Amino acid sequence: MHQGIGLEAFNAMPMRRAVHAVYECCCCVPLAAELARGRPYPDHESLFREADALLFSLGEESIDTILQAYPDIGRRPGLAGTAQRYREHFGFGFVMFVNGVDDDQVLATMSDRMHNDAETERKIMRNELARINRARLQRMLGPEGGYDNW
Repeated sequence: MHQGIGLEAFNAMPMRRAVHAVYECCCCVPLAAELARGRPYPDHESLFREADALLFSLGEESIDTILQAYPDIGRRPGLAGTAQRYREHFGFGFVMFVNGVDDDQVLATMSDRMHNDAETERKIMRNELARINRARLQRMLGPEGGYDNW
């Protein structure tokens, strides 16, 4: 995954490289292409807002395609059974922004979300995808203003 490339470098990248860099973050070619086409971005937040808007404008079929690229959280020890029940209940794998979250918290959240209706859960899942995308885009860009040159 591209890391710490800086906003200025991202804005200046050839289209193909920019699409590739964004695709590594969001797993969706149409979203990556549109985000790359929207360059130049004046700051990180503008890029993040556009990424969110594009994600929330995608149809359910595109979201389902994105979900195919996400790792199965059920591979983690202790989560397999609940993850399988979740998948059977909703028809897609559990998605959660898990940075800094232990398996007990993931399991509790997954269990709580099993009580949602399908429409509510799809909305929550999109919000989680947006959080994941933002974290990955932040890692791709690095800090606002770039890294110091030593």
